[in-house]
Amino acid sequence: NYQVAIMAPTAILANQHLQTMQKLLPNTKYTIALLTHKDLYVYKNSSLEKITKGKLIKKIKNGDIALIIGTHALIQDKIEFKNLGLIIIDEQHRFGVEQRKSLKNKSSNEKTMPHFLSMTATPIPRTLSLALYGDLDLSIIKQLPTGRQKIITKLVDQKNRIKAYEFINKQIDKGHQIFVICPLIDPSDKLGVKSVSEEYEKLDKEIFPHLNIRFLHGKLKIDDKNKVMNDFKNNKINILVSTSVVEVGVDIPNATVMMIEGADRFGLAQLHQFRGRVGRSHYQSYCFLFTGTHSLNTITRLKELVVNNDGFILAEKDLKYRG
Repeated sequence: NYQVAIMAPTAILANQHLQTMQKLLPNTKYTIALLTHKDLYVYKNSSLEKITKGKLIKKIKNGDIALIIGTHALIQDKIEFKNLGLIIIDEQHRFGVEQRKSLKNKSSNEKTMPHFLSMTATPIPRTLSLALYGDLDLSIIKQLPTGRQKIITKLVDQKNRIKAYEFINKQIDKGHQIFVICPLIDPSDKLGVKSVSEEYEKLDKEIFPHLNIRFLHGKLKIDDKNKVMNDFKNNKINILVSTSVVEVGVDIPNATVMMIEGADRFGLAQLHQFRGRVGRSHYQSYCFLFTGTHSLNTITRLKELVVNNDGFILAEKDLKYRG
C-alpha cells in the first residue's frame, strides 16, 4: 500500500512512460496518474481519463493514486504523497540535487524513507561521482536489448553529402524514418552552424520535396510538440528535423538514420544519446556525423564515436577531452 513516483525530465518522456505502463499493466486495479504542466490523466481498469489538477492533487494526498508519473511538476509545492515508498528518477543527470531531494521529502509519512532509484544512460562524471560519494548501489546494464544491432556510425565528408541523402531516400523507400539534428533553432551569422528552420526549408523544398518533413524545437507549444511526436511515432512523418529536444527518451523503433549537423557543437555523451534514438528495433540503423570544421582535435574526438558504441568508454573519452 505504498505509492510510487516516476519523475522524467520532459513531457514527451513522461507520456511515453505512461504508455509503457498501460502495456505492462493493462488491467491493473491500481490507479496510475500522469502529471506534467500540461497533461493530467488517470488510468485504471484499461480506461484513460482526463482529470482536473485540484482533483489529482487531492487523490495523491489521500493515497488513491498508486503510481504517479510526471515531470518537474511532481515537485511543485502543492503536491504531497500519503505514503511514498519508491521514487524512480529517469535521466537523473537532468535534475539538480535539490530537485531530487525535494521529491524525497514529499511523503507525509515521516516513519518511512522511500527507496530511491536513479537511472541514466549517460554516465557523465557527475553521475559517477554520485556513485562514489553518494552511497549509491550501482547496477550496470551493458548489453543491448535482445534483437538489436550495433548502430553503424560514419563521419561524413561534405563532398559525400549527396550520397548520404541518396542513402536516406532508400531507407525511406523501405518504410523507415529519419532524424536530422541541428544545434540551433534559427540561423546565426556569428556561429555559422546549421539551424532547424533553414535545414527544414532546404530538405523540404530542395532535397526531398516528395516527402513529409516536419520540425521540432523547444519554442513550439506543448500541444504542437505532442502532435509532431505522435505523427512521427505513427509514421505519418518521413523526416523529423529537430534540436536536442529529442535527446532523451524518444522511442521510435521504425527510425533507422540519425543525421547530426554541426556534430562538433555537441559533447560525446550527448552525441551518444542522439545516436540512441535509432537502432531501437531489429533493423540495422545508422548515425551520420557532419561537421563544418577541419580541426584535427575535433575530428579526433568525433572519431571516438565512430569506433565506440559503449557509453562508458565514451564517458571516459569525454572526460579526457573536456576535463
